[in-house]
Amino acid sequence: MAGISVDDFLNLCKESGDVAYGALRSLLERLEDPITRSEARIFLSDVYKRVGSSESCLDTYHFHIQDIFLDQYQGFEVRKKLTMMVIPSIFVPEDWSFTFYEGLNRHPDTIFKDKTVSELGCGNGWISIAIAAKWLPSKVYGLDINPRAVKISWINLYLNALDDNGQPVYDDEKKTLLDRVEFYESDLLGYCKDNKIQLERIVGCIPQILNPNPEAMSKMIEENASEEFLHSLSNYCALQGFVEDQFGLGLIARAVEEGISVIKPAGIMIFNMGGRPGQGVCRRLFERRGVRVTQMWQTKILQAADTDISALVEIERSSPHRFEFFMGLSGDQPICARTAWAYGKAGGRISHALSVYSCQIRQPNLVKIIFDFLKNGFQEISSSLDLSFEDEAVADEKIPFLAYLASVLKNSSYFPFEPPAGSKRFCSLIAGFMRTYHRIPINQDNIVVFPSRAVAIESAFRLFSPRLAIVDEHLTRLLPRSWLTSLAIENTSTEESDQITVIESPHQSDLMIELIKKLKPQVVVTGMAQFEVITSSSFLHLLQVTKEIGCRLFLDISDHFELSSLPASNGVLKYLAENQLPSHAAIICGLVKNKVYSDLEVAFVISEVDGISKALAKTVEVLEGHTAIISQYYYGCLFHELLAFQLADRHAPAERESEKTKSEETIGFSSSAVSVLKDAELSVTEIDDTSVIHMDVDQSFLPMPTSVKAAIFESFVRQNISEAEVDVNPSITQFVLSNYGFPTKSSTGFVYADGSQALFNKLVICCAQEGGTLCLPAGTNGKYVAAAKFLKANVVNIPTESGDGFKLTETTLKKALGSVKKPWVCISGPTVSPTGLVYSNEEMDALLSTCAGFGAKVIIDTSFSGLEYSSTTWDLSKALSRLDSSLSVSLLGCLSLNMLSGALKLGFLVLDQSLVDAFNTLPGLSKPHSTVKYAAKKMLALKEEKNSDFLDAVSVTIKTLEGRSKRLKEVLEKSGWEVIEPSAGISLVAKPKAYLKKRVKVKAGEAEEVELTDSNMRDVFLSHTGVCLNSGSWTGIPGYCRFTFALEDSEFDKAVESIAQFKSVLA
Repeated sequence: MAGISVDDFLNLCKESGDVAYGALRSLLERLEDPITRSEARIFLSDVYKRVGSSESCLDTYHFHIQDIFLDQYQGFEVRKKLTMMVIPSIFVPEDWSFTFYEGLNRHPDTIFKDKTVSELGCGNGWISIAIAAKWLPSKVYGLDINPRAVKISWINLYLNALDDNGQPVYDDEKKTLLDRVEFYESDLLGYCKDNKIQLERIVGCIPQILNPNPEAMSKMIEENASEEFLHSLSNYCALQGFVEDQFGLGLIARAVEEGISVIKPAGIMIFNMGGRPGQGVCRRLFERRGVRVTQMWQTKILQAADTDISALVEIERSSPHRFEFFMGLSGDQPICARTAWAYGKAGGRISHALSVYSCQIRQPNLVKIIFDFLKNGFQEISSSLDLSFEDEAVADEKIPFLAYLASVLKNSSYFPFEPPAGSKRFCSLIAGFMRTYHRIPINQDNIVVFPSRAVAIESAFRLFSPRLAIVDEHLTRLLPRSWLTSLAIENTSTEESDQITVIESPHQSDLMIELIKKLKPQVVVTGMAQFEVITSSSFLHLLQVTKEIGCRLFLDISDHFELSSLPASNGVLKYLAENQLPSHAAIICGLVKNKVYSDLEVAFVISEVDGISKALAKTVEVLEGHTAIISQYYYGCLFHELLAFQLADRHAPAERESEKTKSEETIGFSSSAVSVLKDAELSVTEIDDTSVIHMDVDQSFLPMPTSVKAAIFESFVRQNISEAEVDVNPSITQFVLSNYGFPTKSSTGFVYADGSQALFNKLVICCAQEGGTLCLPAGTNGKYVAAAKFLKANVVNIPTESGDGFKLTETTLKKALGSVKKPWVCISGPTVSPTGLVYSNEEMDALLSTCAGFGAKVIIDTSFSGLEYSSTTWDLSKALSRLDSSLSVSLLGCLSLNMLSGALKLGFLVLDQSLVDAFNTLPGLSKPHSTVKYAAKKMLALKEEKNSDFLDAVSVTIKTLEGRSKRLKEVLEKSGWEVIEPSAGISLVAKPKAYLKKRVKVKAGEAEEVELTDSNMRDVFLSHTGVCLNSGSWTGIPGYCRFTFALEDSEFDKAVESIAQFKSVLA
């Protein structure tokens, strides 16, 4: 446009809006060129002088230049006015943006000084330029989705950065507006995200009404689009996929979430919020995203005449929500959108409230982690997110946990293997807390983690099996009723007893001590009154008395243990800081004092005797299977937060001598416990080497699908979850019917736990209490067999044959039941653990009919089912309906392998009505937390609704497992093993035919040799290969070892390579 006159320029602009925009764009090119910049700016001055600021200029020349006066506002620069241009296709400054600027002025003058700022929806750029002119930020990025708005903003920047003579206007820091402001075409903060620009301030004055014509918003936003369409971008927004879309606030919601990702931790976001949806809705948009809101300014403005509010009318018609408008500026009674629409159509002017919100993220680094997780494939659960907390203490507890859980789910495709009696990290954190806050020099090996205090107490009783025990009256509710009704207290020798007798004691320690002296029990479990725990004297007295009579003491400090940076005085912990815990004593502590979940519990036991700690740890595995990992994560975060700000090694480590005096002889472990803990192949946890490959655990380490991770995370981000949302009974009812044809009745009992192991053990106890005999086929999961022996059940082993794949048959079952009284038959199916074979409907029908003929109670364990390699439809309904009156069948299961949820487990027991009453007399069952039930219900819904992501993941997992089973079989057979090929599940069994009874070195490189048998196969194999398997002692099939193969890919490859190399031991 070089050499063109003002008249020619104006005549060109008269032709049309598009021609005028083309002329202005050419002018911008001259402004951008340093050589022609001054001349072009003078030309702009001449144009302004010619056309003036009359609004008719917009109709005549398709552009309008006006002055915006700023002199009433204070700042670092006293600029009186800005000169700004607008065109028809962009947002014209009006009350909406002027009110926003007034709100910005309510902040201190330092709000933008030297800060990196971005304005969303900058329009013609006047607010960005005003911020730069008044508050001297280091940089302002003006962003708009309208490409024409960006070009006009640049023109306005030059219009104000240079004076009428084309010379730069410098501020006090010798900079011009060109040094401080840049404009870019951007969908919200897309430009800053793409260029990794971290912001300190974000301001936004963006549309908050849905376009009444949704199709219009789907058009490509291009510079040559129609003026009407480009102008609509300043008034309307499209659906954004957020729950706030229903209020027209979806674009603001997306802006906030994008802002969280690019703003610095101490940053501030400032938004203009129309009050149409109501102030409560507007505030919640921010607060549920972890953002604190301060209302800086509020007024009323007239609704823009060119904005169609019919979309809000439609929302009101389809929902109970009512928007807030007013009749004129003076009206004080709100009217709904429909009334406002009708009033406006009739010529009336309507208004709405307008607020300026100043927003800061609470715990910004952690909230950023949460949103970073959500944007990576979990956007669908953002509508459930609720980080609004009235109590700061609740926020301080829950947000760090959510951030930790988000990082675990994002960075790991599966939950790693953790020792059943507590993850090493969690035990280390507990020990660290004790050392730091209570000066007690213990380590993680002194800590044993239990699902709950009740489980810890019952496990201790099962381990020692005392004939007589005294228990604090506050704790007896946690014990089985039969222990509290027995009167067998005459014989109090140190010999173990099949019947435990518990005497209830008053809570007060002096009365407790009197009872102990008179009754001389073998075990005492007690808490302490609040007044007694202030000093150490009561605890010391208890220690002395129990030691004198040779009694084991378990002291419960749950009520007095505080997760706080300033814990109250505790005499027990003070004593332990200076004295080693005597060998006959242990501390029990149930963790329930969190700020968020009153029913989320985990417990730990402290013992400074290595043998006791190890025995208790193994007892957890035998009786419970594991301690829920999510509960450990939650309390682990609390411990971590309390330890994170402590300076390392600030105090010299505490030291003390070991206990010198030997305690009186106390009751030892029960014979059944000794036998099981010695011989049962429990998890290898003593080896610190993390390279051990676990092919001996019933857990999948294959990737969890996104939908499962989403269900887990959503269970915690939600607040105020209703009872119906965690009631899994209807879902389990449908699940067992759909998958196994297992019908339920109104009298059917439903019981839940953190896994199937604890439920199985309660069934074993029911069996023992009625004098029954537990019948377990050879080839039953070894943990079940170990638990039954530990619990002193009367167990009969039913032989199975290799020709049948070691499955139970009608013939062998009949033969076994012929000589058994009150049989309880446990059948693993459809998938048999550990062989991986599958029972057909016909086989199950025959087995159930046989059980009915002998009056046997049946436990069908489905815990390892759901991953059959070929389509298997199991339908028990016909057999059960035919045998209904003569057969008691309970269905045991676990949602884990079949839900691809790894270590997150929900054990369930669909209990025959004949067992409901007996089962209810057994307390001590650690019930799954509500979040686990919520997640499980979500996962069951995915399966029932045939969610594609979930079903595809199941299909991929099954194909992976089938392929691995074939590869493992091939490698084993080449290495001299005899393999039973599985048809389902995560394990197979194989016999080391070429190795048994051969002499091999105990460890590679050592001279010692042994003859390889079932009893040493596991240890020898581990020492040579680093692979942990289960031997024939565990499988119950002489000679046959179990391998689980649901490992992480690289772990499986290593395992296969190591197994192939094992044959070298024969050389």
